[in-house]
Order: sequence, then structure tokens, then C-alpha cells
Amino acid sequence: MQLAISHHTSYRFDAPVAYGLQQLRLTPKSRVGQTVLDWSMEVEGATVEASFTDQHANTVTLLSFGEDVTTITVHCTGTAETEDRNGIVGKQKGCVPLWLFQRSTELTRAGANVRRIAKGLKDEYSEDLDLLHALSTRILDEVAYEVGTTDALTTADAAIEHGKGVCQDHAHIFIAAARAMDYPARYVSGYLMMNDRTHQDASHAWAEAHIDGLGWVGFDVSNGISPDARYVRVATGLDYREAAPVSGLRYGPATEALDVEIVVAQQ
Repeated sequence: MQLAISHHTSYRFDAPVAYGLQQLRLTPKSRVGQTVLDWSMEVEGATVEASFTDQHANTVTLLSFGEDVTTITVHCTGTAETEDRNGIVGKQKGCVPLWLFQRSTELTRAGANVRRIAKGLKDEYSEDLDLLHALSTRILDEVAYEVGTTDALTTADAAIEHGKGVCQDHAHIFIAAARAMDYPARYVSGYLMMNDRTHQDASHAWAEAHIDGLGWVGFDVSNGISPDARYVRVATGLDYREAAPVSGLRYGPATEALDVEIVVAQQ
């Protein structure tokens, strides 16, 4: 499947910002089951300082902006060719050891709520794939998909407490529970072509767990499936913070308004 993607991000500040830095993880790479045919990024209101590959093999673009800036826009466009591999990405590559993905983070700590969801799964299922799909189902049963109930700093345990969340929360809960059961797990940010619309106001997120003999396998808890040809992987990390499309800091009292417009369509 060939997918055309347009991702427009606009920041508006109510006062000039003294200085700011942003890291963008908005550039997908060719990987197993995914070939990036073309990709471009246009930036207005900021300066591209550098582009580098981080420890997870994500492409990172570093922006800076200074005085008198009240608006920043980033517009990415490109096409990718994808195939349905039933969520299987394959073996771990790069410089990061597999054991690192069993490390807990602040957002993926396995507290009492996470452990309750994972309880008994290892006794009930002998096959890894069956167990992890059952975990995905349990999470969605416990935490309904609902926008506006959590934020970027909501932990896995807190999202379960709320009983509502978004794809980021579902991914964090899955990662925390999988690690508690000794599976390496990681966060994935990217794009999903919806069946009912092409325009979206946010990118997508899901989780991957490492299974002996298969390697990394994806689980989209929010949609109850493993990623297929409608998905484009952009960045991975231990949690949202390491794979966030945009992250950074700024100095000054200004507040910001963020607008995101994403179009994903089959070409």
C-alpha cells in the first residue's frame, strides 16, 4: 500500500519568546515492511540547527527560535510504501541492547493498577502472542478511549485509575504490564490511515513487545489489532518522551496555542 502523508504543526505565542529549542521526530525511516519513497520538511519562524540520529535510530531535527517570534510552523509531506506483516517488525537492530527495553520509566512504572491488569495472564496463556493480545484486550476493557481526560504526563497507573485515556495511555499501560511480565517493550509514534476519514488532529501511537523467535511485534490497544499496511512507524523509545513528535523548551512568560492538521490517504 502506498500512503501519502501531510503533517502541519503551528505554534502561536501570545507574546514574543526570548529563546526556545525544539526537537522534532517527524521523519519516518525505511524499515522492515516500510519504505519511505520521499519526505520533506518546511520550517517557518525557526532555524534548523542540526539533524541527527538518536539512540533509537530516530531521525531528530533540532530547531531554535528567538526574540520577536510569535508563530512557528512545521509542514511535513511525503509518501511511504507499506506492507501487512501482522505487526511483526523483526529482530532488534542498532546500538541499544534489548535489556534496556525492560527498564521502567516514570510514565511506564508498573504500579498496583498495572499489575492487577497483568495478573494471571502468564498462568492462563502458554503462547506469548496469545498472552500479549489478551493483555491488549484487558487494557481496552479497563480504559476506554476518550480524548481530553489525560495529558502527556499521565502515568500508566493513573490512566487506569481514570478509566479513560487515549492511544498514548494505552501504549504506556501495555508497555508497563509487558515489562512487568519480563517482555522488552517500547513506545511507537507514527501515522494511521483511518477507514472513515483522511483528516486527523493528532498522530497515532502504539506499543511493541519483543517475542523470542519473532522479534518486535506491534500492538495497537486503542484499535484492538496489530499494525497492518495502514500504519507508518516514525519513532520509537522507552516511552512517549523518547518518541514524541515535538518536544522542547522555551524561555519567557508567553503561553502557546497548538494546531495540528494531519492527512493520511492511500495514493
